[in-house]
Amino acid sequence: MEIITVEDLMVPIEEYATIGKDGTLYEAVKALEKTQEEFDYKHSFYRHRAILVLDKNKNVVGKISQLDILRALEPKYQDMGDMRVMSHAGLSTDFIKSIMENYALCTIPFTEMCRKAAKLKVTDFMYSPSEGEYIEVEASLCEAIHTFVMGNHHNNLLVTRDEKIVGILRLSDVFKEAFQTMESQILK
Repeated sequence: MEIITVEDLMVPIEEYATIGKDGTLYEAVKALEKTQEEFDYKHSFYRHRAILVLDKNKNVVGKISQLDILRALEPKYQDMGDMRVMSHAGLSTDFIKSIMENYALCTIPFTEMCRKAAKLKVTDFMYSPSEGEYIEVEASLCEAIHTFVMGNHHNNLLVTRDEKIVGILRLSDVFKEAFQTMESQILK
């Protein structure tokens, strides 16, 4: 019986978009764009959609997702606390609209929002991973699936070897592996 490990599906950190923690939102977006342009499908079919934030020793200290970038466009979102909790509460469309009105969100032109946000430091809006968002490189695919299912992990897990981050395991790659394996079993 073949055992698939996290290492078999992870994207090595060297192939991921990164930025130093002193970088700006604009520099982060440019790093992601550059990585996407150079993407060669070596480890995954899907392009990257996040940026890793590194300290001066090249250790990962945070992540920036596309949603984090969009949140950074409107600074008032930071005043609202952890919105991931609210997003899973099943809020009605009317309630979401009332929040927008009550907090006076998006009251300046979009171009102005983008101009201001481009200068923000990534540490102002990056996401710092929690303890449950790491998985060992030798872990089985089943353990990785369990970790995804039981947690809320921005669609990826940080892969570690000896407590150092060596890669990213993305939900999209795990799903593709599950689909391909399912398909191969049906066609037997």
